[in-house]
This record gives sequence, structure tokens and C-alpha cells, in this order.
Amino acid sequence: MNILVLHGPNLHLLGRRQPEVYGHQTLQDINKALDEFVASSPHDVVLKILQSNHEGEIVSIIGDHIDWADGILINPAAYTHTSIAIRDALATVAIPTVEIHLSNIYAREEFRHHSHISGVAAGVVSGFGAYSYILALEAMIHILGPKTTET
Repeated sequence: MNILVLHGPNLHLLGRRQPEVYGHQTLQDINKALDEFVASSPHDVVLKILQSNHEGEIVSIIGDHIDWADGILINPAAYTHTSIAIRDALATVAIPTVEIHLSNIYAREEFRHHSHISGVAAGVVSGFGAYSYILALEAMIHILGPKTTET
């Protein structure tokens, strides 16, 4: 199963950006943890991990992977609350999607309580720091119906 992992704006600054909210792990740490999880998993999973600060680029990445991705993990970051374009792209490709947030967006400022993405996602993982990505990956493997590799 091919899973596209999309990190949204400012996530390249993790580890330096508000560590009291987002933790001390860097984006590279999160990507490494995802790769290690896949490597130790009995499931046949291929990850493609990308990050962009640009809404249009995220929309293009989603569309460009319509024939490759079986599932999408996306942390749209601030675009969660503003981007109908990303929501429309996800709805158009109709690929199972799990929305990810490092912090619990419902325990933060009120403007963060609404997600344009949640309505087209299979589920949302929020508030578990970097571990939110592993939980989302586990959920996606479950959604896609894991195929184990026989040895």
C-alpha cells in the first residue's frame, strides 16, 4: 500500500517552533519514526513524505498522486482552518485520508476548533505530539486492509 504523508506550513520548523505546544522533535525525527515503523511492520507499506508551506503546492501534490496513493496522511497545519482548496483536492481524489495534528486543536484558540479537512477525512488524530503520526499511520493501515508480507 502506498501512503502519501503531507506536512503543511511551518512544520519544517518543528523543534524550534513553540516547543511548549508542538514538542521538541523535528520534522526529520517524525519522518524517521514513520520510516522505522514501516520497516518494522509486517505490512507492505511504501511512504512518500513531502512538506510544503504553499497551499497551491499541497493541492498539486494531492492531485499528482491520485494514481499512486492508496491513502493520505495530512497535517495541514494552519490550512486546516482556512483551506477549502485543500479540502476540495482531497474530496476530488477520493483517497482515504487521515488528518493529523500534533496539538489538541480543540484545547487551543477557538479559531482552531473548526477544520475544513475533517469533513472529507476518514478520521482525525490530534493532541499526541509526534506520536500522532504513528497513530494515524496505524489507522491508515487498518483502513486500507493490511496485506502482510509472507516470508
